[in-house]
Amino acid sequence: MAYQESVDALIDGMAKPPGSLGLLEKHVKRVLLCWGELRELKPYHLVFAADNGVVEEGVAAFPPVITYLQAKNMLAGRATINAFCRCFGIPCEVVDVGVDAPEPAGTNLKPANGSKNFTREPAMSETEYEYVRAAVAGRVRTLAEHGCNLFSFGEMGIGNTTTSSAVLHGLTGIEPEFVVGYGASPPSGELVKRKRSAIVKGMELHKESMLSVHDILRCLGGFDIAAMCAAMLKCTELRIPFVIDGFISAVAFACASRIDEQAKRYAIPSHLSKEPGMIYALLLGGILADEVPIRANMALGEGTGAVLMVGLLKAMLHAVESTARMADFDLGGDAAVKAAEQIGSA
Repeated sequence: MAYQESVDALIDGMAKPPGSLGLLEKHVKRVLLCWGELRELKPYHLVFAADNGVVEEGVAAFPPVITYLQAKNMLAGRATINAFCRCFGIPCEVVDVGVDAPEPAGTNLKPANGSKNFTREPAMSETEYEYVRAAVAGRVRTLAEHGCNLFSFGEMGIGNTTTSSAVLHGLTGIEPEFVVGYGASPPSGELVKRKRSAIVKGMELHKESMLSVHDILRCLGGFDIAAMCAAMLKCTELRIPFVIDGFISAVAFACASRIDEQAKRYAIPSHLSKEPGMIYALLLGGILADEVPIRANMALGEGTGAVLMVGLLKAMLHAVESTARMADFDLGGDAAVKAAEQIGSA
C-alpha cells in the first residue's frame, strides 16, 4: 500500500490539474505498480502468425496464403506494424506458431502447419496445444531475462476472427449474432452467415468435450490465440505488464484471465476494434469499454493498436520523469490548487 501511495503521489504531484491526463494516468500507474519501481521502459512486440483450418468453410474473403505472405512481409520490415515499431523504437519479432508453409515464417515455434477445421475435428491435438503453450512461455521468459519489461502482442492469420468468435461463444454462450463481425474482410452478409454457421457447427460437435478454458481453446481456437494466452499467463507469472491489441488478443486475454484471475492486474488495453465481440471479450477480463484509450475503428491486427498504446505509455513515462512538480511552485494549501487550475486553463 505504501508503494501504491507513492505512485499516486508521483502522478498527482505533476504540474498539472490532478487527473487531467485521464486514462494515460490510470494505465501508467498500472505499469509502475506492476514493476514495483520507476524503471526505464524496455518494450518488446511479438506477432504470432498461424493459419486456421476453418477457412475451408468460406469464412474469409482472402486466401490462406496471405498469412504466409504477410508474415514474410513483416520479416522484411515492410508491414504497417514494422513502421509503427520503428517509429517508437520497439523491437518486433514475428513468431511462426502455425503458418502453412514448408519453411518457418519467423521464429519457429510451430507444432503444425496450421490448425484443423474445427467444424470437423478439434482445431489442435492435446500434444500440439501443450507444445505451443510451453514454447511461447519459454520465449517470453527468455526475453524477460534479457531485460524486457513490457510486452505487446499481435497476430497474423487468415480466418482468426472466426476462431476468436468461436472461443468467445464457447466461453460465454453469447450467440454468434452478437459477436461475429467482418474481420478485415469487406462487409458481406453472406460471409458473416458462413462464420456464424461454422461456429454453431463447431460448438455442437465439441460441446461435450469442452470442460475447461483449455478445452475451448484447443477445440475451437487457433495457434495464435493459444500462443497469446500462454504469453499473457507467463507475463502474469513474471509480474510483467502486457498490452492487449484488438479482438483476437482480447479473446486470448479473456481466456488467460479465466485461467488465472491475476492476469487482470497486468493487462493494459489499447484500442477498441470494430469487431462486435471486442467489448464482451474485454469485459470478461474486467476491462470496461470506457477504459480503452484509442478509438480508431481499426481491424488490421498485427498488434498495431497495441504498439500505438506502448508509444503513449512511453510518452507518459517520460512526462512523469521530466515534468515539473507542483511542489516546485513553493505554494501551500489553496494556492497550489489554484496554480494547478491556472496551468490547466492556460
